[in-house]
Amino acid sequence: MRKIEQKYGDKVVVVGVHSPKFPAERETANLREAVLRYRIEHPVVNDRDFQVWQRFGGRAWPTLIFVDPEGRIIDRHEGELPFEQFDPLVDRMLLDFEARGVLNPRASPIAVEGIAEPSHTLSFPGKVLACDEALFIADSNHHQIVEAGPDGPIRRRFGSGQPALLDGPAGVAAFAQPQGMAVIDGRLYVADTENHAVREVNLGSGAVRTIAGTGVQAVRAGLGGPGRSTPLSSPWDLAADGRTLYIAMAGMHQIWSLDLDHETVTPFAGTGREGLRDGPLRETWFAQSSGLALADGHLYVADSEVSAVRDIELRAKVVTTLVGEDLFVFGDQDGEGNVVRLQHPLGITARDGLLYLADSYNNKIKRLDPRQRAVTTWLGRGAAGRSDGPPASASFREPGSVCAGVGGLYIADTNNHRIALADWRSGEVRTVIGD
Repeated sequence: MRKIEQKYGDKVVVVGVHSPKFPAERETANLREAVLRYRIEHPVVNDRDFQVWQRFGGRAWPTLIFVDPEGRIIDRHEGELPFEQFDPLVDRMLLDFEARGVLNPRASPIAVEGIAEPSHTLSFPGKVLACDEALFIADSNHHQIVEAGPDGPIRRRFGSGQPALLDGPAGVAAFAQPQGMAVIDGRLYVADTENHAVREVNLGSGAVRTIAGTGVQAVRAGLGGPGRSTPLSSPWDLAADGRTLYIAMAGMHQIWSLDLDHETVTPFAGTGREGLRDGPLRETWFAQSSGLALADGHLYVADSEVSAVRDIELRAKVVTTLVGEDLFVFGDQDGEGNVVRLQHPLGITARDGLLYLADSYNNKIKRLDPRQRAVTTWLGRGAAGRSDGPPASASFREPGSVCAGVGGLYIADTNNHRIALADWRSGEVRTVIGD
């Protein structure tokens, strides 16, 4: 959509209609944060009661409605529409409108409530990774990777800060909304989400190079192949297993693997259909998988759109669901098994037989015992806020990531633009980086 707006300018007016699935998405304050995070410049209507959705016969996210200059609906499209298919469609429409003499690019623009993003040390940090004596942060809206000390001083940044796909030295290279990371043999690997690529950062020299993805989003689930010539779709997180990287391919609803020795990528689990189905790897369904954690022969998945945690048993090559039931079953309920309700979890990490979850839309950090399928809230009051302190009084705003460190649990508190640290014993939360 951004490419369409940039190409056609005043000839095309885009109006976003936000018809929320999750309760947390109904709040206008949260919608404002999303508009900032995704750098949306067109007007967005908060259709929290689905009035616009119903009047236009909405059935799917997303739905595109095409309205001609005379106010008539002339077409609609349900589902994703890549730029390569979108562009010629818009071009043909505009040619027709110009031939009919009805196109008026000078028509009064729509008045938009101005939203300005204040300056922060970090801007919507997506993922955090604790490794040895370093802390790596996906400073997503600054389009950079930050390296810091375990207790917070920032040491260096990778990326120019301008969104683009560009290899080269640390200050020249460019990322676009980077997310998950993994370290192997002195190399930092990055899920470069909006570039639909996996990047490699040489931690010695700082040089950045692309090892998978073409920079163009894949239209559909593919068969894999050589990394640099295989299109990917919104890689969101990474997990390292020897010389293999597992990729949460959110845009394809699959888990992929990347062989670092041969730099080839292959679908690993999931058919590409969005939903929740267990079974053998190639028969399962995932839904915008956004977090990965590897522990004891299991690859655990924060499957955000089904508000679930999935367990891929690597030896048996089978997927089971620990908690979560369906695309439209979510909430905030601790307990065991099918009683548990989460709301759009984005982050997951493992420590001492337990899983820790960034239950993002519930603004909480939860613990999951995978053997008992038991979930308990560890940190957070539920209501969005920003406060340090003991577990029951600490508050967060859509935390997007958690990572187990030696001294505690690191938390990317995304909409508070900070990294927090929770002590393992006391649960006391303190801000490590963030204004």
